Amino acid sequence: MKVLFVHDRCGEQGGAEANVRLSAEGLVRRGDAVALLHGDETTAGIERFRAAFPTRFAWSAGREAAVAQALAWDPDVVYAHKVADPAVLAAIHAAGAHVVRMVHDHDLYCQRSYRYFPFSRKICTRRAGYACALTCGVLRSRDGVLPVRLAWPGRILRGLEQARTAQRMVVASSFMRDELTLHGFAAERISVLPIGVRAAPPDEISAYDQPLILYVGQLLRGKGVDALLDACARLPAASPWRLGIVGDGSHRAKLKAQVDRLGLRARVTFHGWMTQEAIAPLYRQARVAAVPSLWPEPMGMVGPEAMQRALPVVAFAAGGVREWLDPGVTGELVAWNDRDAYANALARLVGDRALAERMGRAGLERARALFTVDAYLDRLRDLLSRESQV
Repeated sequence: MKVLFVHDRCGEQGGAEANVRLSAEGLVRRGDAVALLHGDETTAGIERFRAAFPTRFAWSAGREAAVAQALAWDPDVVYAHKVADPAVLAAIHAAGAHVVRMVHDHDLYCQRSYRYFPFSRKICTRRAGYACALTCGVLRSRDGVLPVRLAWPGRILRGLEQARTAQRMVVASSFMRDELTLHGFAAERISVLPIGVRAAPPDEISAYDQPLILYVGQLLRGKGVDALLDACARLPAASPWRLGIVGDGSHRAKLKAQVDRLGLRARVTFHGWMTQEAIAPLYRQARVAAVPSLWPEPMGMVGPEAMQRALPVVAFAAGGVREWLDPGVTGELVAWNDRDAYANALARLVGDRALAERMGRAGLERARALFTVDAYLDRLRDLLSRESQV
């Protein structure tokens, strides 16, 4: 089987890119051929992507020519991921290719991409429409001269119309399936495929020997790291807790300023972006993993990744988190943005090594049963194979 991946980036950045590479490598190991039609290259992890996709077509040098060259490769199925330019998929569809589309997050139907209201961060549950111009019509501009730009919902609505032409939609959680059905996608054309995470080697399994809280993820507003810092500031002063923050993003400077403001500089360490191999010692030292996302995580793979390392997880009840966290068994699920309750949950686990180990071991058992890479790749290959024969 020949599978043409389509994605905005070639290189590592977040969970979507990790999934694209993992999926390609897994299909190749199963005897399939893969190629990548992509936009810009990133600086992080570019060599891994190039190794995973020896055959690549970059549309940054010319969209029409790149699409034509990619389709001339004669794929059996097109596996589209995040594609900001709807003209790319429109050209693929016009050529009659069979398209399976993976929806990683909310940018398909939310013009802010985060699915929460800009000031309160309360989660939005409405269907996208022209009323979005009233609540989310002014967005931050990262590239323009002005700090903000106007957004008109027409672009999102046109993108949704185009996305519905895909023969099959794939999501990682039932929560995301419900989001697609809310936006007019037929339920029978949506497949829920929980993403697997690699099993951790023994030297990455937590030893619970340090009162370390570990956060791994991007430093963005929706990730709720500011809420985590507020919660940590409410932990008992006598507790020897420490917080390790792994990742980078646009809120790093604000979060560092918050640490200073809260007087936590001696307790909190910003490690920056790290490879999975480099994070291993921190996983082994940690006693609890924090997933403080305030946006509705499509699934929140950092949670199962921590569970594969036998760490209990404390998370806010948002989005697909409920589908992998078993409250009171594999960690603590806290009411959305309740920072006092989050602090109490952290305090219980940091202060009780036996409880942390019991929950962590239960999480490891659950992750090994439900979120393995091989099982995910087998299901993905079966799905793509079936779709290639339609």
